[in-house]
Amino acid sequence: MKKHLVSFTVNNDQYDLLVEPRKTLLAVLRDSIGLTGTKEGCSTGDCGACTVTVDGKSVTSCLMLAASANGKAIKTIEGLSSGSSLHPLQHAFIDKGGYQCGFCTPGFIMASKAFLEENPNATEAEVRHALGGNICRCTGYTKIIEAVMSAAELMRSARQAR
Repeated sequence: MKKHLVSFTVNNDQYDLLVEPRKTLLAVLRDSIGLTGTKEGCSTGDCGACTVTVDGKSVTSCLMLAASANGKAIKTIEGLSSGSSLHPLQHAFIDKGGYQCGFCTPGFIMASKAFLEENPNATEAEVRHALGGNICRCTGYTKIIEAVMSAAELMRSARQAR
């Protein structure tokens, strides 16, 4: 199968890769780049485990072809922290116990980040709705929502401090 050159940034690093046209962004992130924080759950876009951001928007990477990401900026869970400093969402998931086995956690965090960037003053109901495409098989979601609401407050405080 003929491969196509695809160029994009992932976590602020430039990649120029030859990829098969049928390869998903998820497969390229995991298999070609080696970023395994993004998880493959359902492969149908229903569970949200593979959520990343593409140009700041939440995307289920199992449904996006890598070729469609050409020229775009991709952020994965590995690129969320700043050096050794965790992102407020990562802190909140730890502090509030917003994880169990951890498999879905990267997807929840990335979907939450994209949502909170656009809706910094989101209500709990809005957060619940925004995360409706992310599934956790271990919890009742209470601690996940608590973590996102806590992180939203931290993110608002950080914005105001600037």
